[in-house]
Amino acid sequence: MVQAVHHHRPTLKQQNKPFKSKHASKGSLKEAAKGRLANTTPKQLSATSTASQLRQNRRNQLKQAQTHKRHALVSATRIFNGVDGAPRVVAIVPLTQDVDPRNTAVSLQESLDVPTNDIPDSGIWRLSADRFKTSLQFVTVPYNRFYSALDACKVADYVVFALSSEVEVGPWGDTLLRALQAQGLPEVVTVVSSPSPMDTKSKPGIMKSLLSFIQYFVPSQTRVFDLHASSDKLNAVRALCEGKPEDVRWREGRTHLLGESVQWDDGTLSVTGVVRGAPLSANRLVHLPNYGDFQISKIMSAPLRKHSKGGHVGGMDVEPTLLAEPDEESADSLVSSNDPDDMANEQTWPTEEEMRGAPGDSEIGDDAVPEASKGTTPKAVKKIPKGMSEYQASWIIDETDDEEGEESKEGPEEMEEEEEMVDMPIRDEDDTEMGTDGRRSVAFQDLDMEEEDKQLKTWRGRKREEDDDLAFPDEIDTPMDVTARTRFQRYRGLRSFRTSPWDPYENLPRDYARIFQFEDYKRTERNVRRRAGEEGYGIEPGTRVTVYLKDVPQDAAQGHGYPFAIFSLLQHEHKKIRSFSALARGVSASTQFTVNILVVAVKGPTTPTSSNDTFDMAQLTSPQCTDPLSLATSPALS
Repeated sequence: MVQAVHHHRPTLKQQNKPFKSKHASKGSLKEAAKGRLANTTPKQLSATSTASQLRQNRRNQLKQAQTHKRHALVSATRIFNGVDGAPRVVAIVPLTQDVDPRNTAVSLQESLDVPTNDIPDSGIWRLSADRFKTSLQFVTVPYNRFYSALDACKVADYVVFALSSEVEVGPWGDTLLRALQAQGLPEVVTVVSSPSPMDTKSKPGIMKSLLSFIQYFVPSQTRVFDLHASSDKLNAVRALCEGKPEDVRWREGRTHLLGESVQWDDGTLSVTGVVRGAPLSANRLVHLPNYGDFQISKIMSAPLRKHSKGGHVGGMDVEPTLLAEPDEESADSLVSSNDPDDMANEQTWPTEEEMRGAPGDSEIGDDAVPEASKGTTPKAVKKIPKGMSEYQASWIIDETDDEEGEESKEGPEEMEEEEEMVDMPIRDEDDTEMGTDGRRSVAFQDLDMEEEDKQLKTWRGRKREEDDDLAFPDEIDTPMDVTARTRFQRYRGLRSFRTSPWDPYENLPRDYARIFQFEDYKRTERNVRRRAGEEGYGIEPGTRVTVYLKDVPQDAAQGHGYPFAIFSLLQHEHKKIRSFSALARGVSASTQFTVNILVVAVKGPTTPTSSNDTFDMAQLTSPQCTDPLSLATSPALS
């Protein structure tokens, strides 16, 4: 007898943890693959075998990116280089009441070892920074001048926020910073320009607190400069004189000019300044804040006096020359809305040839008078005294022929005075429904009870239908005695609102005819920007010119705001279109609503609107926010 062997169940066998693949040998990996090969592409095979080549490619790529950035920086700052280059516009905005913007500019000028005797109390002045081979143009804004600060930051390359170490920023400064956030800020430099220097022990804490405050509104700030320290003053000027100023998005592709001198003569406004941004074309319109858009009559050069080798200004003036004039064919017009022709869709009056060729025309001669239509001529004529109205004549009883004969036999001595008589046509009662005084006459009838009940039910039914139509304007009941095909034969049915074709221009309000429409908006935008970027399009940036605007009111030169700036518009940007936008109140976008905006620009310095842009409702509801350029959160044509 064979003895039975005991076997454990296979479920009780111990399963050891296998080794990880990264520690396995080549042989074990080949055995585990069971002859399978990895699906590697030729690109992967070459990449694994050329590790050194990859390292060289990365170095070349980084070098190319570095070269590209260097070329972009040089091209962006080329207009600022040299003694005769365009100045860097620096707007000094105080955020507290104890800070004087002029003292801030004097402190910055002292670091360049330049005399400060010729600095004006307010206005625009130019500072030559020979140490950095450039020049600065300061624009000081007094405290509590809200709209002047907004206008100065529109045209500035740098904005210097002057804080105080003794006084905190009040509600006015906080509101200004939020408005500038919505408008768009260029490069920002923050300084401390308090009347007295800070204590050595408390200075680190104050500087840290001010840096934390300004970083809330401008996160890119990494340092606050103390103008009471000579090293910080020099570093602040270096930050203004070196590097590329960050541009605002809505200023891309648009020319702006800060007016150094403004003159008005017989409807022509001349503004002298340096062309900034994009090239300036004489065919495009120019926007004057608070006054509208105007056409350019001509552009003249306005060069400064030449500098000698010693740095002194020469005594000879350079004669201005004509740089550009508008072309009559390609110049933009001031027409902002279309003028629809109401008679375009009406039937025209038939010509004489069409009237001669009408059927039945041969029976009637050229000199014959056609017969009157039925019901247009009176059936009888009655004699009434002159001056008597139709209502008074209705009370005169018609006289018979016999009575007229008897009165004619009476002698003339019995008639004291003979009145002058005129003819009055007698109308039929059935032909007219109007009373003698021009109002509709009402006929009162004595009806029985059944007829009155019938008319009352009819009136109540009509009143109920009117109420239902007012409550449910898009619904209608199908009549019981008439088929729906017959009742609604004048209507056009749609199988589906989503898929059925229909004409979007059908039954639109008349105001839609005044709005311009683009066949392809994106293509038009690309063409406009491409033409604006072509070489020879206009006067290059950095050129000092005098722009002459025609048909400008005199108030624009006498009562203009400070600082004075003009902006050029892109092509078609003056026309009105209909735009859909979503507005959100405040930072939270939970309460959004869609509105229809009729903007005076294609997307312009109304600056113009797109569905991705947000607006501050405080700006939209401001009573003094009449300038489209003050809402600069939206780029033009983008």
